[in-house]
Amino acid sequence: MNLSMSRAGQSTDWLNTANIGDEIYQFASEIYPICRSITGNGVRTTLDRISRHIDLQIHEVPTGTQAFDWTVPQEWSIRDAFIKNSAGERVVDFHRCNLHVVSYSAPVSFRLPS
Repeated sequence: MNLSMSRAGQSTDWLNTANIGDEIYQFASEIYPICRSITGNGVRTTLDRISRHIDLQIHEVPTGTQAFDWTVPQEWSIRDAFIKNSAGERVVDFHRCNLHVVSYSAPVSFRLPS
């Protein structure tokens, strides 16, 4: 069944409700691996992917902007994070699961004593 409605002058004829569960799952699978925090490229990438499906108006707010009792923080971008075992194998690896790192973590380089 096709759903045909309009919102703000846009038709939603493209929305096929028969496959919507599969389409939502596919979309979630696409954006899940994106490392997102409250700021930064992950948020931009996610909003870009969402905007391919719906109309979005995106506004960027500079770091340091006061928003009520909160100040917009600096962007947090991570390139890599891991923990290796004594054999040098990565047992915790950001590239395998971005949930292995808490947003706004401080960088460290540390070796545990044997």
